[in-house]
Amino acid sequence: MQRRTGLAIAGVAALAWGEWLNWRWSRTLVGSSGGASAAVVVLGYRNPQATANLINRWRVRAGIRSSAADGAHGTRVIFSGGATSSGATEAQLMADYAKTVLEFDGTVLLEDQSTTTWENITNVIPLLEDVDRIKIASQPAHALKARAYVRRQRPDLAERLVRADDYRPGEWLLVKPLLALYGLWTLRGLTADERKVTL
Repeated sequence: MQRRTGLAIAGVAALAWGEWLNWRWSRTLVGSSGGASAAVVVLGYRNPQATANLINRWRVRAGIRSSAADGAHGTRVIFSGGATSSGATEAQLMADYAKTVLEFDGTVLLEDQSTTTWENITNVIPLLEDVDRIKIASQPAHALKARAYVRRQRPDLAERLVRADDYRPGEWLLVKPLLALYGLWTLRGLTADERKVTL
């Protein structure tokens, strides 16, 4: 009985830790920039098949709900990701899913050359120059890493970064501890300043 209780407490603690860390990352390196125009950058994930995989489908949904979150007029959604083994690009697969499955009819732009997160940011920068607010949609740790890269490459654009709707309490709850562990590993190269939370 005590062992079961201990395991249950440990399980709840792991879920709470994963939830908290993903919440924290979603609020790091973002501000409250205003303005009429916005862009949402949806980062692709390796996609060997000919249709968007589970992770890319979720990222597309997060990107689209981010575009609708504040009602900005003319928000553009930028799908970013290069070629896959199926021949199509991650960007195209995500755009196809957004249009055909989710019936998204907003403005869509494709960045289809990137193979790394650093390249994602480098290649979307020209598409962000004229917007007032920039949202990056991905799993919270990955989005934070991308925001840090914006800050390194273009500090002026980093001032326009705002929160995307890519964190929701309870969403992906059972895998959030694993996402948190993976996130800690992927974010190990960030500076202490880049880890500061904006509440």
